[in-house]
Amino acid sequence: MLAFATLASCEDVVEVAVPNEPPRLTIDALIRVDTSQATTLAQVKVKETNSFFESVVPANLTQITIFDLAQNSASILLEDPEGSGIYSSEMSTEALVNGGEFFLQIDFEDEFFVAYASFQQSVKIDSLVFGEGILFDEDDTELVVTFTDVSERDDYYLFDFDLGNFLVTEDEFYQGQTFSFSYFYEDELNPGDELEVSIMGVDEDFANYMNKLIEQSEGAFGPFETPAITVRGNIINATTIDNENNFDNTNTSDNFALGYFAIVQEDKRIIIVEE
Repeated sequence: MLAFATLASCEDVVEVAVPNEPPRLTIDALIRVDTSQATTLAQVKVKETNSFFESVVPANLTQITIFDLAQNSASILLEDPEGSGIYSSEMSTEALVNGGEFFLQIDFEDEFFVAYASFQQSVKIDSLVFGEGILFDEDDTELVVTFTDVSERDDYYLFDFDLGNFLVTEDEFYQGQTFSFSYFYEDELNPGDELEVSIMGVDEDFANYMNKLIEQSEGAFGPFETPAITVRGNIINATTIDNENNFDNTNTSDNFALGYFAIVQEDKRIIIVEE
């Protein structure tokens, strides 16, 4: 009993001050287009943030619509499966590539959130090979990526290396050239693991947005710390906007959704980790 009492006397209640923000929508509206296919699955994932330490839950929307402004047509995205917060619709790839500007509208609890996007071109991956180099640790896995930039335009690229790994690059120093670089996986990979690696063409605004997200996710933030800034995308709360020529939400500047709406060309390759 004495030993137990001694241990109990060492126990203190530690109160930790945690952020307490109102719920906010998080919207993953990155539409990836494979131009070799006749149709594209336009998929948008919508969740609602909750208090600190609580789970992020799927959002139950009234409706989500993508408007093709050039064709004056609309695609209503349906939730599949119900309760998942994943809304999708098959859209014409040709329309996405040649349609000009698209308008996303999300109706949620008597409010609506909107964003504009237009198709962004990319290039193909020339090759993916594993290398033998290391960055910081002998368990690092090197992947060597080669692609050829187009000389006629200024390009920004977003690479998805699978497992939640992303990289943004621009062609300022390799415009019109074949370019190779190494990406290192810090997580240990096992022989036979399959990786999906893709290159996407993005505009400068989306490139800057992704750079900020990557910096925050890799920053020195402890489990009880939050990033110094909230990364805002291009999706605004337009509930109080009644003039389509004045696309401004200054009256509700703090009421916005987290996330981004973009339509990008994607070239995807699969590579298997070697024995």
